[in-house]
Amino acid sequence: MELDFENPIPLHAQLKTILEDQILEGYYKDKIPSERELMDMYSVSRSTVREAVSILVRGGILEKRHGKGTFVSLKPVQEWLQMINFTETTKSMKIKLLDHGRVLTPENIAEANGFEDESYHIKRLRLQGDVPIAIEKHYYSLELGKELTKFNLSKTVLYDALEGNLNINFNEAEQIITCGFPSKEDAEHLGLNETMCVLITERMIFDSKGNLVEYYKGLFRSDMHSFAMKLNRKNN
Repeated sequence: MELDFENPIPLHAQLKTILEDQILEGYYKDKIPSERELMDMYSVSRSTVREAVSILVRGGILEKRHGKGTFVSLKPVQEWLQMINFTETTKSMKIKLLDHGRVLTPENIAEANGFEDESYHIKRLRLQGDVPIAIEKHYYSLELGKELTKFNLSKTVLYDALEGNLNINFNEAEQIITCGFPSKEDAEHLGLNETMCVLITERMIFDSKGNLVEYYKGLFRSDMHSFAMKLNRKNN
């Protein structure tokens, strides 16, 4: 994996994503390279490396040990459940913007802190080659949605834009995975029959102040996708 120096996404955000993906894929299972090694590997400054690592430390993925280096965090299972999510692991896939704009906030989050009666909705289709894989529906406050429209919604990794460009600090998330049937419109986008079940992911992401940053609903073709979890427990 390499950094794209022509990409408007800050280098520290790109490096953070690369390191996180490598950790989740098991490339780094214990200690990550030193600051100097990362600087040499990616041809970036010390401040870029430090900012990328700091984000992962704040997110509980890495932990610093004085005099020893930076290690992959192995927190008790009750404290850390890291799900490898679709958006982070399919960045090479094509994105087709289906819709965006003001909509009525879904009833189940209408009273969540940070959302009004209306929210900003971004709906995109994920494709592997020419094959539709999933529909992703993102809901944000109107203010945050207005900021996101400044990016190319057909290409931008929204979480990179939120964290790297808009300085949103993700703190915790609540997620549930179920199955159900797509609407007629969504079934057509996915190339499915309406009677075929899809995997449905619903997620709410909160910042460090407890404010709701995003409500997300993803519909995934069950014949072409599965979810993976990696759990670690520190032995005391």
